[in-house]
Amino acid sequence: MEKLLTTEQVAELLQIHINVVREWLKKGKLPGIKLGREWRIDPRDLEEFLEKNKVRKEE
Repeated sequence: MEKLLTTEQVAELLQIHINVVREWLKKGKLPGIKLGREWRIDPRDLEEFLEKNKVRKEE
C-alpha cells in the first residue's frame, strides 16, 4: 500500500493554499479519504486528478 498524503503535503507539492485542496476534496473534484476530521489523498488519485485537469495549448 502506498503512503497516503495529507492535505498539507498536497498543498505544498502543488504550491497552492491548503484551503484550495480542502475545497477540491469537499466538492468531490479530488478523491480523498476522510479519517475523522482529516483528509488523506492517495498519490495515484492526485496524479489522475492532475492529468484530467491539464490544460493543453491549442495549435
